Amino acid sequence: MITITRLYDDYAIAARAYNDLKRAGFSENDISIVANNGEGWFEKNATEPGRIDRDGDGTDDRTEGAAKGAAIGGGIGGVAGLLAGLGMLAIPGLGPVVAAGWLASTAALAFTGGAAGGLIGSLTQHGVSEDDANAYAEGVRRGGTLVTARVSKADEEARALAILDRSSVDIRARSAMWERDGWNRFDPAAPAYTTDEIRREREHYNTRV
Repeated sequence: MITITRLYDDYAIAARAYNDLKRAGFSENDISIVANNGEGWFEKNATEPGRIDRDGDGTDDRTEGAAKGAAIGGGIGGVAGLLAGLGMLAIPGLGPVVAAGWLASTAALAFTGGAAGGLIGSLTQHGVSEDDANAYAEGVRRGGTLVTARVSKADEEARALAILDRSSVDIRARSAMWERDGWNRFDPAAPAYTTDEIRREREHYNTRV
């Protein structure tokens, strides 16, 4: 079994990739999504369960997206279709995340069992290199979203890559950027990023790009 993992800066894009995998015939047992919720944008117990409010204006982003036109509304609709399967958990070094699929459960088990450490332990146990696992975990810590797919055939791998490579982060280039700023490896004992830190991180990426 091969595990394909991609990082996204934008949750809506990641959710669309996850849903595209499902529409392409990949089993929900073999795909997963893990998203940083440090900004509190996903409110499981809100008046409207699963309300999304990334801009913090008190209005569900799905409603705003629908009002802005079919193209944007369709993207937000993909997010809404995923909400029912999302759950909240805490992973060492990441703080609060929302997640669905196999990686969510194994990440929780890795933490409970004291394995290599939450998300990194789960990824490395499923074939992701330790260097990449550290970078992916750091990406989630800094506000990103992971989407993963487990495949067993070459044609499945090609189809999954065609979907997941759309608008995903170049993890090697991103980790090299962090290293230039002094980062070394993901530290599960480090404090989770605050809302302001996540926002500054996104601005940093936009400036660098």
